Amino acid sequence: MATNEMREFLETGVIDAGRMRAIEENAVALGYPALLMMESAGRAVADAVLARNPSRVLVLCGRGNNGGDGMVAARYLQHLDSVDVVYPDCGSMTPPATVQASLLSHSSVGVHPVRCAADIESLGRLFEEADVVVDAMLGTGASGAVREPLASLVSRANASAASVVAVDIPTPGIRADRIVSFHRPRVAGADVADIGIPLEAEIYTGPGDLTLVPARAEGAHKGVGGEVLVVGGGPYQGAPYIAAMGALRAGADIVRVASPAYIPMPDLIYERLEGKAITGEHLEAILPLVDRADAVVCGMGLGKESHDVVLAVAEAAKRAVFDADALVRPLPVAKETIYTPHAGEFSRIAGTKPPADLLSRGRCVKAAATAGTILLKGPVDVVSDGTRVRFNRTGSPAMTVGGTGDLLAGVAGALFCHLPAFEAACVAAYVCGRAGMRAAEGRGSGMIATDMLAYIPGELFGRAPRE
Repeated sequence: MATNEMREFLETGVIDAGRMRAIEENAVALGYPALLMMESAGRAVADAVLARNPSRVLVLCGRGNNGGDGMVAARYLQHLDSVDVVYPDCGSMTPPATVQASLLSHSSVGVHPVRCAADIESLGRLFEEADVVVDAMLGTGASGAVREPLASLVSRANASAASVVAVDIPTPGIRADRIVSFHRPRVAGADVADIGIPLEAEIYTGPGDLTLVPARAEGAHKGVGGEVLVVGGGPYQGAPYIAAMGALRAGADIVRVASPAYIPMPDLIYERLEGKAITGEHLEAILPLVDRADAVVCGMGLGKESHDVVLAVAEAAKRAVFDADALVRPLPVAKETIYTPHAGEFSRIAGTKPPADLLSRGRCVKAAATAGTILLKGPVDVVSDGTRVRFNRTGSPAMTVGGTGDLLAGVAGALFCHLPAFEAACVAAYVCGRAGMRAAEGRGSGMIATDMLAYIPGELFGRAPRE
């Protein structure tokens, strides 16, 4: 349970739509229903409207949750002399907005569905007489030019003498005298209403973080899922292959393993490195592979004799995940970097042992994350890019078995092909923890790292494997 002191890890300032969607989904997962959240948001909008002492209010709604917020506000304003709601009667509404539209039919609110610009002509009086117009049309879901009938609603609102209160973010093209955002501002200058989102929905990972993972397009071609290069092996043979299979299960289309150790796995492309360990002599073969990869995962099973190679790989890589034997000083730094140490490896690279209590641990990882994003593995994982801190509590005691960290590095590498470092590390920690929990359900302490592989796609993409 988060203490009040953990509030220091809350982010501040303008929040983008994707991050806010993730927080809201995490809140739902914690037990805060979406309809209750909408109720709180709509009440906050109503309070902002009432502060202007209106007698006649016009609420312009869209078909999404932003429109649902507006409909809730209309219910809380129904005691005024006149409250009217206009919404497009074309296409389906989101389920929460559908519920709110139904509730309006039992309220003393005028409801006016419109299909085209012509339908709005007869509503001119509502715009002329309104003291306040509420813009709840598009909000954070807006993209591209505003189409009819919303375009005509925007024009009418702009031509009216009423004050315009926008919900979350103004619909493109509309003038707004006040903007009411929830939890965090969506645009600079917005007033923020606290709608009771639990602290842990923001500072802990959750299923909402999965909404940040881009969906694969219907017409996607080979390679669009990303190409990952795993560099490792020598003294320890299996580690790079566990990482590589993790990358495949996390959606990478092409995964190459550059290693002196060969384990026949038909789904992987093996790039043979002669000898028993990776040395500078192999860089001629490795660096072209680094150049073509979207992300490199490096360090698993290398031993202690290959650090010069690690540094060269880092210098050449666009994005790299460093784990295990790569985590020594001098620290490898790619253009964008994720480090995935356990407590001992963190002590090695940061020069300090991570504290036991979570508050101090978060501060410690944040202070150490000067060269990239750090994912400190533990009973509760800690992720920081030096500015933000996030915690992950998914996982199982059975994950102390060897290889689970290699798997995590591979999953992070696949996600790193499409997400920024911090987000990739957060999602990887959450998904691997969930997969470990699922794998341990039937195996307990007898679980091995490769047992988790079958559960990665289900946790990440929503399709659980059958056994």
